[in-house]
Amino acid sequence: MDDQQREQQPWRRNLTVLWVCTFIAGISFSEIMPFMSLYVGQLGNFTKSQLSFYSGLVFAATFFVSAIVSPMWGALADRKGRKIMLIRASLGMAVAMFLMGLATNVWQLIGLRALQGVFSGFISNAQALIASQTPRKNSGKALGTLVTGSTSGMLMGPIIGGILAQVFSIRNTFFITASLLLLAGILSATLVTEHFVPIQRPKNPEKKGLLAGLLSQFDNPRLIIVLLLSTMFVQLGNASISPIISLYVKELMYGQGSVPLVAGIIAALPGISNIIAAPRLGDYGDKHGSGKVLIAGYLFAVLVYIPQGLIPSVVVLGILRLLVGVSDGALFPTIQTLLTKNSPVSATSAIFSWNQSFQALGNMFGALLGGTLAGIFDYNVVFIATAGLLLINLAMLWFTEPSLRHSFVKK
Repeated sequence: MDDQQREQQPWRRNLTVLWVCTFIAGISFSEIMPFMSLYVGQLGNFTKSQLSFYSGLVFAATFFVSAIVSPMWGALADRKGRKIMLIRASLGMAVAMFLMGLATNVWQLIGLRALQGVFSGFISNAQALIASQTPRKNSGKALGTLVTGSTSGMLMGPIIGGILAQVFSIRNTFFITASLLLLAGILSATLVTEHFVPIQRPKNPEKKGLLAGLLSQFDNPRLIIVLLLSTMFVQLGNASISPIISLYVKELMYGQGSVPLVAGIIAALPGISNIIAAPRLGDYGDKHGSGKVLIAGYLFAVLVYIPQGLIPSVVVLGILRLLVGVSDGALFPTIQTLLTKNSPVSATSAIFSWNQSFQALGNMFGALLGGTLAGIFDYNVVFIATAGLLLINLAMLWFTEPSLRHSFVKK
């Protein structure tokens, strides 16, 4: 499909509808996290170490399974369409979430979290649908706008989930979350339009691995690999902070005052700045080069992560977390835009699904890394280590992909 054909598609309406749907999905995915370990504690009489172990398994199960199955769902989307994948993901996760509210022991909960991972892919398929039907000249702004839906939903979700659990109980919050996912599925089914042409596969394809076969379709497979790894690094950095942010706020406030409320606000601040920054940075990248936005985003992220672990002030932490949303608005949408601009249409869904797999790995490894570093050292080490990882990622991009470096220094 060329740009003239894309212009004739209702991509602007799809973008609006899918922004709402990904916002709902983002809330649904993240609003259960603040009380997940508390829910685990209600399912048995566990010691402190057992509770930590089972909570870790519950958290990791979804991301582990999602990393495995996402590429397969992406390949199916390229053959059957992205809209049907949106419906499949939302309805499947709604069922899994509803059943979580009925769980009676921790192993049922772990299994249902894994089932949630099986039906993953809503956000990645929404991104793929927008990427495949938006004119390339508008893809940066469109994807930058779309990512604000899921990102802001995920960052606001913990506050909403905490309120719901307080008002309606933990179990009922799972049922409410299932209803939200069902709503996202209904909106996708009734309001999203996709003129999908199935992609013809060769009758006798060479026997290759899933990723190797996919990369053979690209002019610059090295760039694709580096971008996928970058998704993992950036998400690893975000996820490493998530398990310790409320504990860090409690420490900075000396355990006094409304710690949960302040922690919730600080957790939501990046979402506010992300909504404002991501579309504008995507538009700037379309006009002046996505490579410039990406490199600048890494440098800015390093500059705002390091002080978070060094300045013992909750107010300064809030300001710096607000700036993290700007760096996320530069990094995630730009990586996705570069994937789009360097991918053939035949591989759009597949590459976004692989991108989701690497993001899931970042979530899993990041949570483990953050918890481990905080346990061995202190909370501030997590922020400094995150900045170090982003510097490593920047160096990898700088030295392995000269086109990004040249576009950044070009006058």
